[in-house]
Formats: sequence, structure tokens, C-alpha cells
Amino acid sequence: MMDNIINLLVIDDDDINIFIINKIVEKTGYNVKMVSKANGLLAIDHLKNTIDQKDFPDLILIDINMPILNGWEFLDAYEELHISKNIDMYMLSSSVYENDIEKAKTYSKVKGFISKPLSIERLIELFNELQLAN
Repeated sequence: MMDNIINLLVIDDDDINIFIINKIVEKTGYNVKMVSKANGLLAIDHLKNTIDQKDFPDLILIDINMPILNGWEFLDAYEELHISKNIDMYMLSSSVYENDIEKAKTYSKVKGFISKPLSIERLIELFNELQLAN
């Protein structure tokens, strides 16, 4: 169990996926504050608004296919923010295209590619990695 709050930002336009991730988060036993944004532009605005606050994300899960600003466009916009805080970012996608997995590796900020649906075991692994890093 972790006493510190983990701030999780999920960028995904699928309400059902957000609901499922929220339920999985509840079952991990970790103290998590989850915020979801339906596209990359809303997520960028959220990051700008929380950059100097205690609820700035520790972990970001990014869907690839979204309206307005997709996952790749979000990553490009994120780079332009020049945020110094280290945030664990993972692409979370139903895409099975090898080129998406390879493209994720080209972004230095992205730690990995997770295929949907997200499992409780994988989320616990991510939370444990955060705990060890802090």
C-alpha cells in the first residue's frame, strides 16, 4: 500500500474505457486521484493548469485515436511545454499495428505500449514502478 497519492491522467475519448480503468484503479488498493480527458488538447490544458500543483500527473495513459488532438499530437504538444518533471507515460491503445508500437518507441517520454484492455496486474506494475522511483 502506498500512502502517497498517485495522480493519474487518462487521455481517452471512450467513456467505457474510462469507466473500466476507474474500476481497475479502485481495485489496486493504491491511493489514486484519476483525471480523464477526452482528447489531447484538453489534456494539454490540464497540464498547463496543474504544472505547479500537487495534483500534477505522475502517470499518463494515452490513447492513440482521439478527436481534436490524437495521442501522437498530444506527445508533440507536450514536448513543446518543456516540462521538467519526470512523468511516466504509456500509450494505451487497441491498435494492433506494429508501426504504432514502433512509433511509441521513438518518443523518449513514452515508457511503453500497453494494449487495451488494461489489466489490474499491469496497472499495479505501473504503480509499483512509480513507488520505487519516488
